[in-house]
Amino acid sequence: MTTLKHILRRLGSFPAFTAITVATLTIGVGANSAIFAVIENVLLKPLPFPDSAQLVDLGHDVPGIGLHGRSAPFLYFIYGEQSRSFQSVGLWRENSNNLTGLAEPEHVRSLALTSEVLPMVGVQPLLGRLFSAADTAPGAPLTAMLAYGLWRDKFGADASMIGRNIIIDGLPRQVIGVLPRSFWFMDSKAAVLLPLQFDRGKTFLGQFQYSGIARLKPGVVLAQASADCARLIPVAARSFPPFPGLSLASFERERVTPAFTSLKASLLGDIGGVLWVLMGTIGMVLLIACANVANLMLVRTQGRQQELAIRSALGAGWWQIARELLLESLVLGVAGGAAGAGLALAALRLLQFLHPANLPRLEQISMDAGSLVFTFAISVFAGLLFGLIPALRYASESRQRHRARNTLVVLQVALAFVLLISSGLMIRTFQALRHVNPGFVRPEELQTFDIAIPRSLSAAPVAVTRMEQSIADKIAAVPGVSSVGLTNDVPMGPGHWYDPVQIEGREADNLPGRVYKFVSPGLLATMGNSLVAGRDFTWEDLYDQHRVATLSENLARELWGTPQAALGKHIRHVSTSPWLEVIGVVGDERADGVDQPAPKAVYWPLMMDHFDPEPLYATRDVSYVVRTPRAGSSALMQEVSQAVWSVSKELPLANPQTLEDLYNKSLARTSFALVMLGIAGAMAFALGVAGLYGVISYSVAQRTREIGIRVAIGAQHSTVRRMFIAEGARLAAIGVLCGTAAALGLMRLMASLLFGVKPIDPLTYAAVALALAAAAVIASYIPAMRATQVDPVDALRAV
Repeated sequence: MTTLKHILRRLGSFPAFTAITVATLTIGVGANSAIFAVIENVLLKPLPFPDSAQLVDLGHDVPGIGLHGRSAPFLYFIYGEQSRSFQSVGLWRENSNNLTGLAEPEHVRSLALTSEVLPMVGVQPLLGRLFSAADTAPGAPLTAMLAYGLWRDKFGADASMIGRNIIIDGLPRQVIGVLPRSFWFMDSKAAVLLPLQFDRGKTFLGQFQYSGIARLKPGVVLAQASADCARLIPVAARSFPPFPGLSLASFERERVTPAFTSLKASLLGDIGGVLWVLMGTIGMVLLIACANVANLMLVRTQGRQQELAIRSALGAGWWQIARELLLESLVLGVAGGAAGAGLALAALRLLQFLHPANLPRLEQISMDAGSLVFTFAISVFAGLLFGLIPALRYASESRQRHRARNTLVVLQVALAFVLLISSGLMIRTFQALRHVNPGFVRPEELQTFDIAIPRSLSAAPVAVTRMEQSIADKIAAVPGVSSVGLTNDVPMGPGHWYDPVQIEGREADNLPGRVYKFVSPGLLATMGNSLVAGRDFTWEDLYDQHRVATLSENLARELWGTPQAALGKHIRHVSTSPWLEVIGVVGDERADGVDQPAPKAVYWPLMMDHFDPEPLYATRDVSYVVRTPRAGSSALMQEVSQAVWSVSKELPLANPQTLEDLYNKSLARTSFALVMLGIAGAMAFALGVAGLYGVISYSVAQRTREIGIRVAIGAQHSTVRRMFIAEGARLAAIGVLCGTAAALGLMRLMASLLFGVKPIDPLTYAAVALALAAAAVIASYIPAMRATQVDPVDALRAV
């Protein structure tokens, strides 16, 4: 305890040294603690469900229609009835619905699921009951459950809501339960839960529009479950009829296979690779910080040589002095760790405030006991790491200590080079993505929102389409609006409709599925996409039921070689549908994000005859796309809402956002990695330059007498200045060479994060090397200038 008090008193006597050291460690430890908290809560912790390791996502690969990760009702029935691997099987799907009967209509997110799902994940209702098999039976009375937030905000947390009706999509549903505040399911933001009602007798092959979930039986592993269900898929194909207009042979050509993963893996996707890369880069920042502090400690130990020599002469052994130096380092490490924990907590709160779109389980991230233990561990590690070198070197010669300081500087520069290369590659990736043509222009001027017209409000398809057109006309009259279009699928939005397309004269071709987009006249011009050949739809095409369609350019080229050759050709949905003439070819849209290839798409009119089983089909769930310089403003949405409600007061507007918001969300993974690596690179650059500056400054201080002699015998100031600048440049050059060797191997780990640039990019490597060289010259120039101000008389007199 006496030794500790002595150390604290000595550190307090040098506040500048202590403050710089603790601040440096705070940055390194805090950054590592924050990224570890993210990794622990997102990647390492199990999902908050009982025995969550036994939960499986029942995804399937359907290469024939280009689908991955989906399930279907016919498989739900067969797996539930005949699988040997599962205790329970369920389906679920996120959706949105109109909630009316309140002061204003509201569009709410919903979660539709079978009765098995909530018990499978261990949910207990706050009030009422969960869905039962009776709720999911076809023709059963309509029921619903309320999320805690909706129950509190819209219904005043009234317990008497149980048993009362709410109006969803124009139909009354009885509230049977309220979910607890802690309810969480796969990052869903659902305000209402609805039961899925499947009629086994009306279920067809296909319909891969759902997510599946199952709980494994004890002792069963994922591979066994996959093999079991691969055996059942042919059984399912013989147990259900094909969709009207399709055949069993066409279903078999879709080549359905299980692609099961753990439920946790399906939620995380590819974010794990990003987070582990970030953990590695932030770890390098800590190493640079330790090297920087070790240099400070070496300088401090050099300044205490006389004190340490006296103590040694008085009987203090080598181990006693080295132990005290290590203890001093540990005190500094723990102090930096404590401050770093506070910095990490602030960083996590900022992360949750920014809410990056691609980071799952964000609300569950916190500085828990595991994160605090990690923080303490790396604080102790850092203290030992940067304290060990001074402790081992305190009794060595000055030349050896100088060599140790130079080695630490080279290490800092090398690590900084690696981090700056990773940042540079992400910048180049971001630039490449920004130069990709997404299929639309000026997304900041495109306001989007969703409207759904339920059958209870308008049953006739023609009336639905006329209502949608009337709303578009009303919105077009809003000041500042230049054009309006409608579609079922806004680019870069969630999910797409995939189905096969039949080509006249090539009905037997095994063509993969294409994206189905239902669009209004004028959408193409509103988006700013190009008409490559032919013409756009007109409202007369819809109302007169002209059998016409348009295609994306890449699909037209695949099928007929050129866009012009596609005009006049005929396509259809299924064999019972009429042939539609291709009247136009439009530019490709990057519907899944600019880092993904543009899908091959078919554009159908919003209303058409004999699509699906219906004699006349109208698209009821549409997204409006409004071009105006006022996009994104609340004033615009208020005026747009009034325009919509002038047509029907029962239609809420949902998901208002600009297309720029969707565009930026598609870049979320790249943006997140870019920001984090940029911060790490900036910290590494600053610490590396500071370390180089410190070494050259100390070298100037130690060589004052030599400088005085050189000047006294006629050395020019420029010669002295070049001597120290050359020393800094030499250290930086060695660091760059070592960093280049490391980067050539490590950057391959980032390949999955890059777009339009290779891990070994000469331009990036050259730019970073030049930047570090320039920084090294500047960092060396300042102390070199100070060297030229040495008075030779004073320098020699001080000896």
